[in-house]
Amino acid sequence: MAVLAGRVHLYEGHGPGEIVFPARVLALAGIRCFIATCAAGGIAPCATPGSLMVVSDHLNFQGANPLAGVHDRRWGERFVDMARAYDPSLRLHTLEAARALGLKCFEGVYASLLGPSFETPAEIRALRALGADAVGMSTVAEIIAVRQMGARALAVAVITNRAAGLSPKPLSHEEVLKTSQAASQDLARLISAALPALA
Repeated sequence: MAVLAGRVHLYEGHGPGEIVFPARVLALAGIRCFIATCAAGGIAPCATPGSLMVVSDHLNFQGANPLAGVHDRRWGERFVDMARAYDPSLRLHTLEAARALGLKCFEGVYASLLGPSFETPAEIRALRALGADAVGMSTVAEIIAVRQMGARALAVAVITNRAAGLSPKPLSHEEVLKTSQAASQDLARLISAALPALA
């Protein structure tokens, strides 16, 4: 098992190729199951702070795709089927592990935007209408890259706050960090419990 701590983001000025480079290195090293974690704002009614969401699908609104540009055959096929981007079996095992642990966990669609500004209430209403259950600023590029390389993928989001317009409290990065830290133990328990089945 290999672990990557942290990631870089498009909003920091990095290109899509830089964002996914660590994930591609892991895939080249032989990783067959890639697990991504992230923080997200909750859109669905059940997406409350501190809960966990197993990602079932995504909406890519980052304006970038790591497969665009000159095709490098080392990474795999240029045109990649994303219909089952998030492996159904991995999702099922993770949800079962969450139930066994008594964790507040649900399955939903993750919308990825560029950031770093938080979304507006109008954008959240639009995302909700499009089927998004949570929103964040990462994860999608790495999933696309590892799927291109043939690895199975799972993503779990920590819901750190209610999205814009869904709570009277103003959004803040401090709240995101505080809730992420508080929920990190639950996330670690979930991944640890699910790992035997995922292997």
